[in-house]
Amino acid sequence: MDICVREMQESDIDRIVEIEQESFSPPWSREAFLLELTRNILAKYIVVEVEGRVVGYGGIWLIIDEGHITNIAVDKEYRGLGLGNKLLEGLIQLCIDRDIKAITLEVRKSNEIAKGLYKKYGFKEYGVRPGYYTNNNEDAIIMWKTIEF
Repeated sequence: MDICVREMQESDIDRIVEIEQESFSPPWSREAFLLELTRNILAKYIVVEVEGRVVGYGGIWLIIDEGHITNIAVDKEYRGLGLGNKLLEGLIQLCIDRDIKAITLEVRKSNEIAKGLYKKYGFKEYGVRPGYYTNNNEDAIIMWKTIEF
C-alpha cells in the first residue's frame, strides 16, 4: 500500500469536506477549511493519501511555543489501517521542526478510539470542558503532550 503524508492544498478541500461530513457533527464547512488554508497564518494542515487518493487529514494551530490540534479524520473505509497514526505523527513532527514545546487538543469524552490514539503518543488528560460540543452538549476532554527534545 503506497501511503504519502503531505501538506494540504486548496485542491484537496472538496475531498476533505467529504471526510469531515462523515466524521464530525457538526462538520466544518468548505469555507472554514479555505479560510484555514488561505488566511490563518497559525494553521498548518496535512493530508494522508493511499495510492494517490486523499483519505484523511489533520490540522494544527502553531501559537508561539504551543500546538493546538484542531482536527484529525480518516475516511471511514480506511480506518483501522494506522493512518490516524501517520497524521498524528506528521502533526507532532511539524511541532518538533518549529521547536514547539507542547501540544493540546480537545476530544469528545465518548471517543475512546481517538483518546487511545492520543494516549499512545504520550498525551495525558488534564481537564474537562463541560458541554463543549454544541450538537449534543457532550463534554470535551482536554489533553496535553510535552515534546521532549
